[in-house]
Amino acid sequence: MLTLLTNANIFSPTPLGIQHVLIGASKILSISSHIPALDDSLNVSVVDVGGKYLVPGFIDAHTHTTGGGGESGFSSRVPAVKLSQFTQHGVSTVVGLFGTDDVTRNTSSLIAQTYALREQGLNAYCYTGGYHLPPTTFTGSVLKDIVHIEPIIGVGEVAISDHRSSQPTQEEIRKLAGEAHVAGMITGKAGILHLHLGDGERGLSLIRDALTTAEIPARVYNPTHVNRRKALFAEACELTKSGCSIDVTAFPPVADGIESDEYSAAEALSIYLDGGFNPKNITVSSDGGGCLPTFDSNGEMLHMDIGSSRSLVQTVQKLHQDGRPLEQILPPFTSNVAELLRFKNKGHIANGADADLVILDHDLSISSVMVLGTWHYFENTIMHKDVFE
Repeated sequence: MLTLLTNANIFSPTPLGIQHVLIGASKILSISSHIPALDDSLNVSVVDVGGKYLVPGFIDAHTHTTGGGGESGFSSRVPAVKLSQFTQHGVSTVVGLFGTDDVTRNTSSLIAQTYALREQGLNAYCYTGGYHLPPTTFTGSVLKDIVHIEPIIGVGEVAISDHRSSQPTQEEIRKLAGEAHVAGMITGKAGILHLHLGDGERGLSLIRDALTTAEIPARVYNPTHVNRRKALFAEACELTKSGCSIDVTAFPPVADGIESDEYSAAEALSIYLDGGFNPKNITVSSDGGGCLPTFDSNGEMLHMDIGSSRSLVQTVQKLHQDGRPLEQILPPFTSNVAELLRFKNKGHIANGADADLVILDHDLSISSVMVLGTWHYFENTIMHKDVFE
């Protein structure tokens, strides 16, 4: 079946105005200002978008697809994230990873969950490794995992400046980045080192030192959670001048009574964009399915929240309410992520691109979500659920 979307106000993320979009075989076949003439014998589903916004599907590049947690006993392990918990919130592509618990969870189970999400129609990829070094892998080698296992696009999230990390040395970080970089060269994959940043005062010093003591390109180093401390975020903004891309986490709102030094994702993006930094060097992810703990000075958990991909569209809505145009807001959720991760057919609306699309109402609430030409969420109704939902 072909799908024809008429009267769509397209942000590709560049604004294209009202256009008509023809979709078939999971691809965008044409974008035109006039409704295309189609033979009557063709099976065409016509959907009048009615002037609503049509934007690229969100790419959530930091999700705990098998579930995160485990920092407060085995019972604190978060369950795997179900399909519709991504799609109903506008996410058409996910990248799964491990956090603190890369012991009871292994790379084999992460790969299996990645394939399970693919079988159910979602674009899904993953990282090898986890918080700790030596990294947990499938083949025994980060380089071989990335080269030989198709869904694996890099290594992460390796923890630095965090009491839960394995306290990696600069030499270990350089070697890991080198393996990721070479694997990316061989395969054309992202080949990045995705680095979890904790609350430690050392901040991004390991990355800065690595940039000055090795020949590895700056794009390989990709720190995340950089908005968890205000001083850390200022440090991260400066790091982008070297060519690194930084990842902001759309944390849930801080609970009442809990003191916090973090910026919300909306605050961080506003500061970054107003600061004149390269707008292509920042992305936003949700930490969906991950445990978001608060610790005291002794490393004891005081409070735990769980990340959700819902926080992405909430951040978009907040930025738009603050007066920012969609063409400025959308790239960190779409095209910037696709460029960093080398997803050539994703993150934008264009002829030949994958038909990963989101229809937003005028208040930017999600109306419909299409993944590879198939409606997963249509007119506020879930069309495809996880096998166990």
